[in-house]
Amino acid sequence: MKKPLSLCIAIGVAGAAHAELELGETKMDIYGHVMLDMGYQAKQNDPNWFDVVRPAKLPVYQDQYGADGNWFMGVRQSRLGFKTSTPLGDEEIKTIFEFELFGTGVDEGQTTFRLRHAYGEYKHFGAGQYWSVFMDPDVFPNTIEYWGPSGMIFYRNVQFRYIPVKADHDYVAVSLEKPGGSGDPGYEGASFANTAAHYPLPDLAAHYRHMQDWGHVQLAGILRYGELEDQGGGVEDEFIGWGLNLSGNYKIKADTVRLQLLYGEGVGNYLNDGAPDVGATGAGQAETLPLLGIVAFYDHSWSDKLTTSLGYSMYNIDNSSAQTASAFKTGHYALANVLHHPTPNLTYGLELQYGKRENKGDGQMEDVDGDGTAELIESFDDIRIQFSVKFAFGTSL
Repeated sequence: MKKPLSLCIAIGVAGAAHAELELGETKMDIYGHVMLDMGYQAKQNDPNWFDVVRPAKLPVYQDQYGADGNWFMGVRQSRLGFKTSTPLGDEEIKTIFEFELFGTGVDEGQTTFRLRHAYGEYKHFGAGQYWSVFMDPDVFPNTIEYWGPSGMIFYRNVQFRYIPVKADHDYVAVSLEKPGGSGDPGYEGASFANTAAHYPLPDLAAHYRHMQDWGHVQLAGILRYGELEDQGGGVEDEFIGWGLNLSGNYKIKADTVRLQLLYGEGVGNYLNDGAPDVGATGAGQAETLPLLGIVAFYDHSWSDKLTTSLGYSMYNIDNSSAQTASAFKTGHYALANVLHHPTPNLTYGLELQYGKRENKGDGQMEDVDGDGTAELIESFDDIRIQFSVKFAFGTSL
């Protein structure tokens, strides 16, 4: 049987490429850590988030989550990862496959395996689940609190990435990322709860990073489009989300200042603490919710084995007219710690943590618990003290 001409050409091209580019020996790094978190929470929060500080998970009415004062312990920060690099010509194929034990989504509150990264990169292209291009992971401070600054853009997303510039001092990336989000349907008369979200296009993100000995500065942007469809499949409303994220690190000898300023509309799901992307209006339509986020942290090294991190983060949502009085408006996050690193494989220390939630309304009565009305709290704050021990490991094959 004769082979089609197109197949012969494809085989010939593949053979030529194979002759020019031969795979080298793959190097694999296996790494991770075992970590215990324990401490005392002065007040209360959603028990599914017992071991982290998330302002969005604090109560909206008195004793919503039971009595104040809770001791917590967990190992959900424990992690296992694999990185590979395989020479191919003058370049390398790089992959990362990483898990942790912090359950979210349907596994919320559980200690169970959760995928962090599943990503590969070759030359100017990358694909898989990795840090969103809209994010700057280097803004995250040297903390033992798992969730991190509430106002930070922090999102691992499925993406196809193009990297036109990859140099010593400059890095440019553009990505098509998995769309998604959430909405607050508001009170019953204005609700769009009977509609379904539809995302016919991927999110488009890009960033430019400039790196020097003093640190780096990064400017990122994102653009997205979504629709709300009624039960019959017709488009009832549409929205466009966008955001700008300016971030960077500034090094002062062995210390690091970490900063971020975010502003956008309809991009709340990229936020670390999470926020609705759209909210209902009085006319029963949806509008993108404006969002402001800031991060300011200082990491100080007292010596090679003793460090301190302290700082503050905040985000604020400009609520829509039909969001209820219990809707989240502002979240505050702050911490200070002292960590000891006797060896590169061992870290332990104490951390004082603070979180605060502010709602759209205050002193109003609302059926927030599904069992009659309750008086809303204007704001709720919480203080925690946490002690953690981390044993790191790693080897190369």
